[in-house]
Amino acid sequence: MEEPRYLPHGSWPSPISASSLVEGTSTIIEMMVDEDDIWWSESRPDESGRIAIMRAIPNAAPQEITPKEINVRSKVHEYGGGAWWVDKQSLYCVNFGDQRLRRIYPDGRVKILTSEPPESQMWRFADGRVTPNGEWCICIREIHHHFDDGIVVEPDNQIVAVATDGSCEIRELVVGADFYAFPRLSPDGEFLAWIQWLHPSMPWYETELWVGRLADGQIVNAKKLEGGHEESVSQPEWSKGSDLYFLSDRSGWSNLYRFTEEGSELVIGGMFDIGGPLWVLGQSRYAISPSGEAIVAFSDSTGDVLIQNSPANEMLRSATIHVVRCSASGLPVVVASTHQAGSSITRHTKELEFIHRAEPHGLVKEYFPTPDLISFPTLDGREAHGYFYAPAHPNYNGLENEIPPLLVLAHGGPTGSARYELNLALRYWTSRGWAVVDVDYRGSTGYGRSYMEELDGEWGVIDVEDCVAAARHLVSEGHVDPERLAIKGGSAGGFTVLAALAFYDDFSAGASRYGVADLEILARDTHKFESRYLDRLIGSYPEQRDIYLDRSPINHTEKFDSPMLILQGTEDAVVPQNQAELIVSALAQKKIPHSYLLFEGEGHGFRKAENIVAALEGEYSFFAQIFGFEPADEIPKILIRKDS
Repeated sequence: MEEPRYLPHGSWPSPISASSLVEGTSTIIEMMVDEDDIWWSESRPDESGRIAIMRAIPNAAPQEITPKEINVRSKVHEYGGGAWWVDKQSLYCVNFGDQRLRRIYPDGRVKILTSEPPESQMWRFADGRVTPNGEWCICIREIHHHFDDGIVVEPDNQIVAVATDGSCEIRELVVGADFYAFPRLSPDGEFLAWIQWLHPSMPWYETELWVGRLADGQIVNAKKLEGGHEESVSQPEWSKGSDLYFLSDRSGWSNLYRFTEEGSELVIGGMFDIGGPLWVLGQSRYAISPSGEAIVAFSDSTGDVLIQNSPANEMLRSATIHVVRCSASGLPVVVASTHQAGSSITRHTKELEFIHRAEPHGLVKEYFPTPDLISFPTLDGREAHGYFYAPAHPNYNGLENEIPPLLVLAHGGPTGSARYELNLALRYWTSRGWAVVDVDYRGSTGYGRSYMEELDGEWGVIDVEDCVAAARHLVSEGHVDPERLAIKGGSAGGFTVLAALAFYDDFSAGASRYGVADLEILARDTHKFESRYLDRLIGSYPEQRDIYLDRSPINHTEKFDSPMLILQGTEDAVVPQNQAELIVSALAQKKIPHSYLLFEGEGHGFRKAENIVAALEGEYSFFAQIFGFEPADEIPKILIRKDS
């Protein structure tokens, strides 16, 4: 290894470029097992974010199953998930462009299973399974309506049966609730289990587990088994012997239960979370083997742990375990990632077998040290958490007596958590000499239900306080430069950024990706899934409109004095473009240095390779100019304005 050289923090040369995030890379999203064949979906930034389906059969190289014109992605609940499933070597998938369901046969033939709607994407499908006789897909359908005389009509959500023969026949099975997830058939096809919930709940607050008998194309004798008030139930699964399992947080932690006639019994439990927030459909954090073994992933302070039947029987420890399945031969199959490597698929025999490895980045481990889990005092005397990443480079150190700038990351959600795995976008900063703290502010998941509920009624207050407290804690410990503190985040994290810059003066600069500027607009204009989310995070609207006004950064633009970068997509249905432009206009009026990057065709999150690169390089160029150091990279210099 070379003798270390010394350059100002933030300006170190780094082999981790913005392009390295997308060039030839793909990210595994979901994985399923059909007998002993392993299927997975992968997102490809260099194909404009297209999602393709891959299949690996024993003793053969993986093959792509989807034709190039198919992009497998559902828009149910806007966030999607569960856009494909497999049965007897046939792939059933939703194409993003029209949201119609297709069947791809083993010989490659494609058959469309749902009719063309009056307008594109009006009928959406997700999260399906095939009946044992192969004649029907049982899945979720979301029906979007036309506007009538300016009145907005919410979409209808249902559980339906779609014929697999191409006749486009659809039968409504379950209707009446506002939302559905996890329609799951018993092995003999006699019973259907599902999760449902009603406004104003979100699925991590309270859901219900229902079961009904499937007879003559109808659901009969449907009844609620579990869940309800202040209990979130998720991921029902049937064992081969027709026992029904599910996750519940009734103890304060998401644990595994089995339903019996005498009452539900705890199968695997403790002060740890198995399930996470149901932002996307199709999640799988446990599986039941054909012999009845429970294979479970749960989170603790070191990452994720894969166990069999008991926490004492540990099978794998990794930074993050994304998906857990089980093959017909009883072997666990998981998608997992570490701090040094991206998502890989492994099958657990006596020795770990890699089915698909993440693309190698070819960099030495010194760029990717494991972050420190920190706990720090909040501004009101409680405790919050985060992951601290010190600057990391094998060949460079900062100047003598210099301490690094800090980038505070506010995750989205806000019911979510900091990413605990390889994140090249984060290491982009640390390899250039920045310190980074990824904050799990109160309200984050992975620390039990009570920690998540601390954000109730306090969004825009304690999440902001905790990001400020994390920065102050690291300053007090001497780890970072108090004069060079920056903050960035996307979506709900973008709102936290805007609020931190409006209500506190700790940060010298910030970057908001598709962040919420006006809570009142969000309450009125957002999509169905989140339309009542703020009832719990803030208060009922319009009854408590004064709180919405008080916490909206757009109503406090006179308090802005720090430079700001705003990034936004034109097709964002969650946080529309007008939110970003309200902030940009306010910054221009106050002549505060700012930049605005608008990405054509992007939604809530950037998927196209060129936009992912432009966004990250734009942030780096922006902060470099504000903090006064010269990037080692030859990247475009972002234009910083003081007016419009």
